Amino acid sequence: MWEYQPLRIDPGMSRAAAATMLAVRAEFSGWELARVLRFRDGSRKVWLRRRRTNPWLPDLVP
Repeated sequence: MWEYQPLRIDPGMSRAAAATMLAVRAEFSGWELARVLRFRDGSRKVWLRRRRTNPWLPDLVP
C-alpha cells in the first residue's frame, strides 16, 4: 500500500533547488518520485510516494 504527496513547484525555482528539495524528502522521510507533470508556465506538479508506515511516527514535512 502506497501513500502519495502532491507538490507544486514554482516556475522560479531552479532545477537544482527542486532536486535538492526532493532529495532531502527522499533521504529523511522515505519519499520517492512517482510522477512529474510540467505546465506551460514552467511550474511543475510532482507526486511523491512511499510505503505506508506506522501512523504514530511523525513526518518531517507536513
